[in-house]
Amino acid sequence: QAQLVESGGGLVQAGGSLRLSCKAPRMITSTFNPLTMAWYHQAPGKQRELVASITGSRGTNYVDSVKGRFTISRDNSRKTVYLQMDNLQFEDTGVYYCNTIARDLHWGQGTQVTVSS
Repeated sequence: QAQLVESGGGLVQAGGSLRLSCKAPRMITSTFNPLTMAWYHQAPGKQRELVASITGSRGTNYVDSVKGRFTISRDNSRKTVYLQMDNLQFEDTGVYYCNTIARDLHWGQGTQVTVSS
């Protein structure tokens, strides 16, 4: 069973919304809860980049390009991190992954987001 499982991607028109989920099924709750988790975006032909992070106490940070459009949240009882993506733009296209802020878990397969203009 994978360490991280992302889902929720799809094809959407510019201005639309998606909600991504990332589950950590193998992790015990007491390990997951204090972790600072993050979402990463890998655009076609580019490196994977941090998009948003959330601490164990639910403090959040976002890169400037997604502020006001994306919202990261978590449900510790489900060992799940979410990324609500609103007002999607063409440049948001790519594969989205989750991991800790230290990137020290095995990467999942990611979930593809395609925004049509």
